[in-house]
Amino acid sequence: MRKVSREMPSDWALEIFDKAPFVTVSFTRPDGSPYGVPLSLVRTDEKTFYFHGALDGDKMDCIVANPTVWLSAVTTCTPTVGPKDGSFTLQYKSAMAVGKAEIVTDEKEKIEALRAICVRFLPKHMDAFDVSIARSLSRTAAVKITLTAPPTGKRKQYDKQGEEMKYGRME
Repeated sequence: MRKVSREMPSDWALEIFDKAPFVTVSFTRPDGSPYGVPLSLVRTDEKTFYFHGALDGDKMDCIVANPTVWLSAVTTCTPTVGPKDGSFTLQYKSAMAVGKAEIVTDEKEKIEALRAICVRFLPKHMDAFDVSIARSLSRTAAVKITLTAPPTGKRKQYDKQGEEMKYGRME
């Protein structure tokens, strides 16, 4: 990281992934070209994420060809005029991570992954979960991403006095 003063710890980065409405996951296509797509991910522990999708398509082809993926999330992105020097800048909170993706084949794990996704994004509608699983489990894929290194976080943020909060300083 070029500006070490903006680096944030791994646990902070995981919180960014948890708060982000979507996470961009970047894959490598079988022909070697890049493919990135915003997805609704859920994290179930310190290094495991899940998403769901169709049983076939670009994402599944990419995973089979090259399971290494890159995750990127941003929760704050605010254009700002620097309080001290009047420069045009951006306040942001972001996280990045690298991992291995695999298509979940165990039915019990697949259902639990889908349950975790629903709890995160539709917690008030869990009463419909079992009916939905019965209807669509056979045509739905679940993908597990296991981080292969701790995530990194980065931010640029000013405190109330207009000082940039560097080196992980919190308000």
